[in-house]
Amino acid sequence: MDSNPFTPLPRVELSSSELLRVIARRRSIRSYSSKPLSLADVSQLLWSGYGCVDEYCERRTVPSAGATYPLDLYLAAYPGGVTGLSPGIYRYDGYKHGLWLVKEGDFRVKLYRACLDQAWVRDSSINIIITAAPERTTSWYGERGIRYIYMEAGHSGQNIYLVAALLGLGTVAVGAFYDEMIKELIGLPSNNMVLYVMPVGYPGK
Repeated sequence: MDSNPFTPLPRVELSSSELLRVIARRRSIRSYSSKPLSLADVSQLLWSGYGCVDEYCERRTVPSAGATYPLDLYLAAYPGGVTGLSPGIYRYDGYKHGLWLVKEGDFRVKLYRACLDQAWVRDSSINIIITAAPERTTSWYGERGIRYIYMEAGHSGQNIYLVAALLGLGTVAVGAFYDEMIKELIGLPSNNMVLYVMPVGYPGK
């Protein structure tokens, strides 16, 4: 038996806070229905992941070492996946809170193959791809900046998880993929990093 002193903590009352209830509901969901997302859903997911919280975008929705903000979010939208949005690869612009079209078309099979044939990548309505331009942070912090980038990606991914739970959606953080295949697919510079692929959709059976 552990002889160290133990201090019990007060019970967490989920009824006291919607945020606490959302945290408790957060799950990794790997099965999705064919129900499309709304453009408002996509807006909230991307803003929570890396949106701006002031007029000049001096602060975003996640903490960043030295406010260097190395991340870039991409959206892979599938046919019928988002009402009012054509299928294609988009880059999220947090400053303007909008989407720049990178390439038009249905790239679900290519992304599925790049993610080692994980079915949830293929069967979701969208995939959010979190990437980073490391020099934005390493130019200030050297190689230790890489550690800060991974931390920041975790903050962004958790925000997306929580907002997905709030909206009744499901997501899962995918870390197994062929980096170079995804870089080619989304037009990412070779020195940039692919950190997460996050399928999103309404939960299926």
